[in-house]
Amino acid sequence: MSLLKTLWRGGRVLSPTSPDATAMLVEGDRIAWIGPDDEAPAADETVELDRALVTPAFVDSHVHLTGAGASLIGLHLAGLPSARATLDKVAGFAAALPDDAIVLAHGWDETTWDDPTLPTPEEVENAAGGRLAYLSRTCGHTGIAGPRVLDAHPDLYTLDHSVGTGVLKRMAHKAARGYLNAQIPVSQRLATAQAALERAASLGIAALAEHTIPTRSDPHTEAEFTGLIALGAERTNPAVHGWWGELCAAAKARDIGAHGCGGDLSIDGSLGARTAYLRTPYRDDDTTGVQYFTSSQVRDHLADCHRHGLPAAFHAIGDGAISTVLDGLDLAEQAIGIEAIRQARHRIEHAELLDAALTARMVHYGIHASVQPAFDAAWGGADGMYAARLGTQAALNANPFSRMAGVGVPLAFGSDAPVTPLDPWGGVRAAVRHHNPTLRLSLGAAFTAATKGGWRALGVDDSGSLSPGMRADFTVWDLTDGALPDLSDPLTPDPKCAVTVAEGHVIHRRS
Repeated sequence: MSLLKTLWRGGRVLSPTSPDATAMLVEGDRIAWIGPDDEAPAADETVELDRALVTPAFVDSHVHLTGAGASLIGLHLAGLPSARATLDKVAGFAAALPDDAIVLAHGWDETTWDDPTLPTPEEVENAAGGRLAYLSRTCGHTGIAGPRVLDAHPDLYTLDHSVGTGVLKRMAHKAARGYLNAQIPVSQRLATAQAALERAASLGIAALAEHTIPTRSDPHTEAEFTGLIALGAERTNPAVHGWWGELCAAAKARDIGAHGCGGDLSIDGSLGARTAYLRTPYRDDDTTGVQYFTSSQVRDHLADCHRHGLPAAFHAIGDGAISTVLDGLDLAEQAIGIEAIRQARHRIEHAELLDAALTARMVHYGIHASVQPAFDAAWGGADGMYAARLGTQAALNANPFSRMAGVGVPLAFGSDAPVTPLDPWGGVRAAVRHHNPTLRLSLGAAFTAATKGGWRALGVDDSGSLSPGMRADFTVWDLTDGALPDLSDPLTPDPKCAVTVAEGHVIHRRS
């Protein structure tokens, strides 16, 4: 049976092998030919591009699909100016819910409020109309539970947390969110995730890396994870590459269809919650954050992944956490060998605070950095949350994209949605317009990190570039001047996606 041949013609194809190409032939899931319109081979179907620009499709290298979907169709608390506005939004949402519904919301950020005083547990529960309620912070590492949640799950008082202040952290935060999430049917979670996949396709994203964090308080996480992988296998959706975030569980990860083991396997927490693990204390609190795992545990996790043929990834934001991962690699090298480590495409997620020495160690081990430029746009700079937590100079040195790329650390861009929205052009723009000019990437380097870099970090070497023989993962944009937009100019609008193609299948067409 012959494969369908589709000719895309009359536009501008961004190809390294055919700089002046205006047409592209796709045969099945592969690019078969690229060149000028008048030399195009015969095809079964022809699509007129009307001068539009064709580029490689985006990859979002770090997402939480169900949470991202909930931010689109459920209750999301980002961008509100105060605790009062947050409670009012919760109350408005809850008013339309059944009496036995659960109010589980995400996104509050007190660093952007007029008054950083947090709502009390009683205020949260009252706003939810007396229902079970949990509001997690934008970073996803702390939250506020209503009293009913604590009463229903008294074991939360035995975990590492801060119940006395009304804010749950660390293991208590994960457990509380898991208890409430466990009461949401898996079918409902997947329907929510589908909304995120549709949104991703409409933004020119052909693949996403899902980072699932299992917790004992939610026994349905595995079913949700395998359901997400199945959604990504549907021809009408972007691909979903799943990371299973459990320590030394590579056999299980492999058996349930995960791409790798780890991902958001947290060595530390977040800067916003002051749980990112630093080598020196925070500027605004007498703490260095939290170290969840040791270098010996990192070594053991790496060994387990190598035994089962999977890559490993670690959530590490602070310089102390990044050092822990690299110390674990030092220990693992003795048993695994440097070449095996370099070939495995292990990753560090976030990698926000690192100096030249840590960067050099990442290069030594061939570690990919899965980074979120939107974090700098949201919280970086001399006056942002990072400056409050770390001091101005440290904040300006955070997320050193150009320094990593300049010495050979492979970069892949993600959103960490719902922490920041699915917004690939926004990520490219944030990298090009980093608050610190010396850490900015060129437009070409940033776009490559958001496209080809994501595929490379997943071990996929035959996508991310429009050349014959490569996979047909591409996007058609309403750009008619034949080039990527100048995102260094803040007035330049984001391009609009007309068509997204993943593995040769159209997954989005603008109506």
